[in-house]
Amino acid sequence: MTANVLPRRGEIWTANLGSPPVRHWVVIVSLDQRNLSDRVDSVLVVPLSSSGPEGPTVVQLPLGETGLPGTSYVKGHFPQVLSKRALLTQERRVLSGTRMREIALAIRRSFDPDAPWLGR
Repeated sequence: MTANVLPRRGEIWTANLGSPPVRHWVVIVSLDQRNLSDRVDSVLVVPLSSSGPEGPTVVQLPLGETGLPGTSYVKGHFPQVLSKRALLTQERRVLSGTRMREIALAIRRSFDPDAPWLGR
């Protein structure tokens, strides 16, 4: 991990995902009680993409909100546990509490058919 900095909920990081590892942007979605613990070596993340279909499990983040080079799409249907060691660098922006609640709801919609969605 870069400079022993612990991740916080709502932060955007670059991280190595997959096998073989490929560099991706991710948003930290686990609670800070877990993120900041020295006894837990993993975090829960959701990957970002530069494209994405609209739908109940995808949250569009406009240019300027993330500090990334373009519009980003949070893929709520791909939550994953990631070792803190796989986190590479923290990006400049942190997502708001309101946006994080929207992302948490998108994750919930990936497994709960009763989760609310205005698009229905």
